[in-house]
Amino acid sequence: MVLQTHGIKEWGYCNHNGPSTWGENFPLANGPRQSPIDIQTDNSTLDQSLTPLRYEYSKKSKTLVNTGAGWKVTVVGAGSVLEGGPLNYKYKLEQFHCHWGNDNSCGSEHTVDGKSFPAEIHLVHWNCDKYSSFDEAVDKEDGLAVLGIFFQVGNENGTMSCVTDLLHRVPHKDDIIPMEFEIDPAKFIPENPSYWTYPGSLTTPPCLESVSWIVFREPVDISEKQLEVFRSMYNYGRLDRTPEDEFRGKILSNYRPPLELGARKVRYCQLG
Repeated sequence: MVLQTHGIKEWGYCNHNGPSTWGENFPLANGPRQSPIDIQTDNSTLDQSLTPLRYEYSKKSKTLVNTGAGWKVTVVGAGSVLEGGPLNYKYKLEQFHCHWGNDNSCGSEHTVDGKSFPAEIHLVHWNCDKYSSFDEAVDKEDGLAVLGIFFQVGNENGTMSCVTDLLHRVPHKDDIIPMEFEIDPAKFIPENPSYWTYPGSLTTPPCLESVSWIVFREPVDISEKQLEVFRSMYNYGRLDRTPEDEFRGKILSNYRPPLELGARKVRYCQLG
């Protein structure tokens, strides 16, 4: 997941600044509660105490921005709530964004029994029962809850079209526009509500270990054309020189590979 932090050291997904280097400037990237992980189905535990998630979202969004690491939609959080499942508090939606790969063999941050998906969307929420803002919650152990949803290549995703139809207007890093279309984030969620859950972290620097991860087991469709629109974005500003990296300034891959689960447990809720 993408977090924009003022004054943060430069990082990215190329050889010189990619995930293998993040621990040099961001010590938490080497911590015991890092994300993503490879979800190994044989080692996940059915937890009968887990309940279905309850969620309600406003259809109003604020902005669409090219962060230099991908795209991000900030939302109007008023009226949104996520609760239930493994969560002990109510959480409010802050933003959603996506990770993808340079071809369809990779792109998701979480994997399942070693299998990657072409993309993964993250719906990022903060604990509004205990904290007064996203910024206050972001570094707390129970501060964030993120829904992870896998994309598979198939039919065009009508909800995602509200994003992909506008991405040509934010091709470069720091480009930002008002979000013109109403968009219901709940429509990204698959029909089968079964999920895995585990304690983890932000998947981008500073890799804060503050996330309750909820990853849906069923993927949803996205078209090849929509994925190509993602890959057409640039990781540098309009006035910057084209980087001399292996991607030539394109955001072709923006995912962090899986980290060790360590002593953590993955639980799952079987529904539907």
